[in-house]
Amino acid sequence: MAADIGPTAMQIIDSHCHINFPELGDDIDGLLRRMEENNVTKALCVSVQLEKLNEILDLASKHGNIYASVGVHPDNENCEEPTTDRLVTLSNHPKVVAIGETGLDYFRAKGDTEWQRERFRVHIEAAKITQKPLIIHTRAAGNDTLDILREHGRGDVKGVMHCFTETLPFALASIELGFLISFSGILTFKNAEEIRNVAKAIPIGSIMVETDSPYLAPMPHRGKTNEPSYVRFVLQELARVKELPVDIVAQKTTENFHKLFLNGKSA
Repeated sequence: MAADIGPTAMQIIDSHCHINFPELGDDIDGLLRRMEENNVTKALCVSVQLEKLNEILDLASKHGNIYASVGVHPDNENCEEPTTDRLVTLSNHPKVVAIGETGLDYFRAKGDTEWQRERFRVHIEAAKITQKPLIIHTRAAGNDTLDILREHGRGDVKGVMHCFTETLPFALASIELGFLISFSGILTFKNAEEIRNVAKAIPIGSIMVETDSPYLAPMPHRGKTNEPSYVRFVLQELARVKELPVDIVAQKTTENFHKLFLNGKSA
């Protein structure tokens, strides 16, 4: 059984967070301190709308261990609609390592959802041009997500299915397309046995961990404001499920992050 994470030189990375959001943005110094105390060495702050991108780029520019993405969340309406050229231009910032988050979310969508699919295609094209990985959000839209990736990605894009809540066949199909699977605090929830079964079944070389903070705080902090330092609880649960030492899981998920987002570089 995996042991708890102690005060070691272990490196853990939060591969998906939103630390510019108001719930966290007012205490960045404290947030960074707690990351260090919990061996969380890097965090990727993910864009959900272009109007707020400067907040993310400012954080990434000021702090060497914070990285950024550029994109518009599929849920967001009444905001600046991205074009391929706009995403490509914005991605030239030296701390931008990914395109997204993008994807499809039919859970709350009403009426025609073609606008979501077209926005997704725009992000895919930007990823192909920049050769930066895609961060994909998918909810109640698994088949369309894979179909569009197969049609428009054509094997020329890679990336991550973030905050994974889909099935094992979806995970395996995503891995075949060149995507990693990232597990959030949901992995620790009592009613998430199916997700734990996916985590157990897929190779550790295809996995990352994340918080999606300020949302989805893992046990034992469920219901509280989430933050990157809590990613260690996701890592511990992943190690337990896969019956691997925590330090090995930390090493592998860190290597996976570096390979996907930093071209294999450690910094």
